[in-house]
Amino acid sequence: MILIINTSGKDLEFVLGDKYKSVVVEKQSVALPAQCEKFIAECGTTWRDISAIGIVVGPGSFTGIRLGIAYAKGLGLGLNIPVVGISVFDLYLAATPDAFVAIDSGRGDFFVAANGLPPQTMGIEELEVKQMEWPRTVGHKPFDLKLGVGIVEQKIASGDLEPAVPMYLRPSYAEENKGK
Repeated sequence: MILIINTSGKDLEFVLGDKYKSVVVEKQSVALPAQCEKFIAECGTTWRDISAIGIVVGPGSFTGIRLGIAYAKGLGLGLNIPVVGISVFDLYLAATPDAFVAIDSGRGDFFVAANGLPPQTMGIEELEVKQMEWPRTVGHKPFDLKLGVGIVEQKIASGDLEPAVPMYLRPSYAEENKGK
């Protein structure tokens, strides 16, 4: 079975088989290990039944993404199973391959991507023009994390097992303010 973990938002999300759970937490770093263990037990399975882990690598919460990747890599190493990175764009485009994905970054611009357009940041003026090249725009509603299972299966089957690393589309606050 493939376990999918998402720490890119403020809460925790898990998928295992056809089961999905979202957990509202105050501190992801404290809750992640216990909530993941609890979810697996609720699914009636054990760690030995997990064959791969999919982890959402971004875009999203800088700290949450790094936390999730570190946790997933630790599990993968301990269980000797692959850890596969999944972007939020992968999830949106799995549901609507012909879409332009635009996600409000919360900082006055958008994270965007589409088939034929690599992930990047874009201002509203450019976004309004660029999105017209695709038949629909998505990103304003939540993605379906269950689609991560198929994405992980595809990546494993194709041998696309690059290390899971955070998807950074712009410098961090610290990098932007360095030397100020």
